[in-house]
Amino acid sequence: MPGKTSHERRALDGLSALLTGRFEEAGFDFISPDILQPADVFLDRSGEDIRSRTFVFTDPEGREQCLRPDLTVPACRFHLSHVADPQAEAQYCYAGPAFRYQPGKHPQEFHQTGMEWFGAGDAEAAEAQILATTLAAVKAAGLKDYTVRIGDLGLFHALLSSLDMPERWRRRLQHHFWRPRAFRALLQILTGAAKRPRTSISGLVDELENGDTALALELVTTELDARQLELVGGRTMDEIAVRLAEKAADRIETPLGAEDSATIDEYLAIRGAPDAAAVQVGKLAGAVGGTMTGAAASLNRRLELFGSNGLNTTGFEFAAVFGRSLEYYTGFVFQIEVTGSKGGALTIAGGGRYDNMLSDIGAGDKVPAVGCAIYTERLLDALGGGA
Repeated sequence: MPGKTSHERRALDGLSALLTGRFEEAGFDFISPDILQPADVFLDRSGEDIRSRTFVFTDPEGREQCLRPDLTVPACRFHLSHVADPQAEAQYCYAGPAFRYQPGKHPQEFHQTGMEWFGAGDAEAAEAQILATTLAAVKAAGLKDYTVRIGDLGLFHALLSSLDMPERWRRRLQHHFWRPRAFRALLQILTGAAKRPRTSISGLVDELENGDTALALELVTTELDARQLELVGGRTMDEIAVRLAEKAADRIETPLGAEDSATIDEYLAIRGAPDAAAVQVGKLAGAVGGTMTGAAASLNRRLELFGSNGLNTTGFEFAAVFGRSLEYYTGFVFQIEVTGSKGGALTIAGGGRYDNMLSDIGAGDKVPAVGCAIYTERLLDALGGGA
């Protein structure tokens, strides 16, 4: 896509300044995270969609670097490099380019304006304020016709934690949440409704009678030596052995009960106005118990705080299956959408909670984190100010 004209650049800069001005008025400090980032942070933690579209290169010292595909991770790294205690509460906002490979006529370089809130003690209050501040900013820019989709990955995780299954199955189901077909296929296997497919390591699994990781490691080592193979990227030897042992353990595990499978399906089918959806979630939590009860209470409190932050949820939609393409989200998620030129939904802004990110990149313990990003050029187009 050709570069922007001076008029388009002024319009984009003006919109960005308006948005960040609103964020700063709400108490968020403006920062400028580095454009150049270590590639492994994004490749390991941002999900398959972003990994496949990140511009990666090797610098003269042999280190893998990338152009930032979003600004959330760079903001996290900024926080870790500028505070003595990662748990310290901090609110940041930013504006600038991000870079992703996008086939067709979509830009490879695009502009994001956003904010991140680290270390907030009241999770639901911070989430409500982030959404309220985001909506106030886009409305101040002139956006009138939009819809808001919300979800909560924490509810899904709590549901799985409340059902009787091995922890490894919970990890796999959570991993495939973003992949509906793979998720459905896995659920069919876990219930025994479908056979486990044969893979390249099935022969080794046949030699294991249980989930003995030490024996699995011995088998993997022997197999690689016999074939004179070396590990190239991907999983380590220990990780392969653990996966092998888990597959062996799965063969003798009691299948997931039909009732539990139906409960998962019942939850994933919940969709509609937030208040009505919360009633359905509450009923399901009452039947399931466990950590699902607390997660349902968190949903109700968040909706109450929406109201106290001046949000009218008429026109909002809650969907249990709604997640975000970036796989680092752990709880509340949202998107602000408009109708695109071809009639489909176009995402103007989105964000949510991602409590694992800072600990994953060096903070030590988990740090509460929630934020949002506005796709500034899309917003400008929706306002009629684009090219």
